Amino acid sequence: MKKIINIGLIAVLAMMSACTDLDVQPRNDLTPDVFFSDDAAYERFLTRIYAGLAVTGQQGPAGNADIKSLDEGFSSYLRQYWQLQELPTDEAIIAWNDDGLPDLVTQGWSSTNQFVRAMYYRVFFQVSLANEFLRESTPEKLDARGVSKEVVDQMVTYRAEARFMRALSYWHGIDFFGDIPFYTEDQVIGSTAPTQFSRREVFNFIVNELNEIESDMLEAGTAPYGRADKGALWMLQAKLYLNGEVYTGGETYWNEAVEACNKIIESGAYTLMDEYHHNFLADNDRSTEIIWSVNFDGDATQTFGGTTYLVHAAIGGAMNAEDYGVNNGWGGLRTLPSLVDRFPDETGNIDERAIFFTEGQTKAVEAINEFTNGYTVPKYQNVTSEGVAGSDPTFADTDYPMFRFGEVHLTYAEAVLRGASNGDLGTAVAYINALRQRAYNNDAGNISEADLNLDFILDERSRELYWEGVRRTDLIRFGQFTENGVWAWKGNVQEGRTTSPHLNLYPIPAEELLANDNLEQNQGY
Repeated sequence: MKKIINIGLIAVLAMMSACTDLDVQPRNDLTPDVFFSDDAAYERFLTRIYAGLAVTGQQGPAGNADIKSLDEGFSSYLRQYWQLQELPTDEAIIAWNDDGLPDLVTQGWSSTNQFVRAMYYRVFFQVSLANEFLRESTPEKLDARGVSKEVVDQMVTYRAEARFMRALSYWHGIDFFGDIPFYTEDQVIGSTAPTQFSRREVFNFIVNELNEIESDMLEAGTAPYGRADKGALWMLQAKLYLNGEVYTGGETYWNEAVEACNKIIESGAYTLMDEYHHNFLADNDRSTEIIWSVNFDGDATQTFGGTTYLVHAAIGGAMNAEDYGVNNGWGGLRTLPSLVDRFPDETGNIDERAIFFTEGQTKAVEAINEFTNGYTVPKYQNVTSEGVAGSDPTFADTDYPMFRFGEVHLTYAEAVLRGASNGDLGTAVAYINALRQRAYNNDAGNISEADLNLDFILDERSRELYWEGVRRTDLIRFGQFTENGVWAWKGNVQEGRTTSPHLNLYPIPAEELLANDNLEQNQGY
């Protein structure tokens, strides 16, 4: 089961046009009707939408890129999502000097940053894939092509999943860029450039989409490996509502966040793993805690992004790469003292979530480009929970947990603290203590209602969710990403400094502004 279907023949890229300046190259001369004459094509197409979060083209790990204007290794959706969420925060730093990469660490990016551009293109590439699937899977087209009843019966769920995936990317779009181009399957390909919708308008669209498709999604915990079900939908709702005040400019959705969390909890489909670290190893496809993952396989899903990047890039110095199931380390990613200091003991002897490698590494980061400055974080490993190396020493088998049950506990507690009337403080404390009992292997880390406040929640989210691609969004929600919080190298000074609040949004790439007259740049760029 730990495979993603190989669909290198997929015709979608020949059918769709670049709705923004994606520089997409056609892959073949198949027409939609020829391609979709095979009933199996619909599932392949849907699989390609999911795979778009993991792979970078039609020939893994490189050689036939989806997006031609970028280095293929840099163009990975998940790699760029992780970098834009973690590198500008107090949790991660990278030693490499690729053009624009140090600027992510120091919050010094501009509208020409290639990594920001890569994320922007990936968001809309995914939206375009989902739109094309929805265009080609209408009841009218299925009937005209004589598609089998079995596929027609499945199509309600397939289409709901495509809409979910589009909603996911639109969420990433408004989270990173604010006001963004907006288009659906109803827009005729090659007609006019998409118009720019406000962040709030797209937020409302996502909310409505998720509500509309909820009944058509598979029940929580029942989706085939790697596909989304109601559990994933509810988690996306919870994350959307938790940040709704940011996205709408003032409206709060604390009750809605609690309701979404309760649906996940009451489904009974998920439980916390006994061992925290087992959620990030090469056999984490067996985790009872992961609600939905982006899947990787050393044989079938080869990419220089995803968990291959997160495993290799965090290895260097005195570390033995074979201990982590790979053949070499890339010597890039480490963490900052601010993350280490949140744990009572950096070795993990007290809080087992403290997964740091310290030998030969300094805790302080005096030089960004010196790998031995800063503890390394081998949280993701290409080794199973039984110590067996993954199937390939270069490309990781480890899935990326996009949504995890542990975050549901934290989201419920935060929404209650912020004012949800349909939640309970005692229940919130119990949920937090469940995480801390696992982390401490006893009740020593338990807190009381008096201990639970928003400052504690922000720190506990970091302890539980560090390097899981949530920190930038969390810091913005708490007002600490730019003008308040300070950590090493923020603002390009070693001791750190506050930065301009306009950096709470990334810029729309300069190329896009030239290509689409309908777009306006975010303020401050």
